[in-house]
Amino acid sequence: MRIQEVHPNPDHTLLVIAEDGRIGLFDVTPYLHDEAFAELQNQADFMQVSNGHYFIEWDCGADLSADTIEARWQLQAATCSEQYRGTSCTT
Repeated sequence: MRIQEVHPNPDHTLLVIAEDGRIGLFDVTPYLHDEAFAELQNQADFMQVSNGHYFIEWDCGADLSADTIEARWQLQAATCSEQYRGTSCTT
């Protein structure tokens, strides 16, 4: 999978839009107790995610591969991407 867009949410989830149009919600919460992800408990740090297209990463060095995201995301209805274009998400 190649990541087209990634949008962090205040609840430590990521809305991920794949290049093929699939949309998924990935929960980072289970990772926050790992040393590499501990800094992401701070919401401001979590919100500063970067898209590497085959991975995402944060300034603290934590990263997730597209394969990991794809294996554990919850697919969403296509209308969810609209919340990032000014309307609400419906699943």
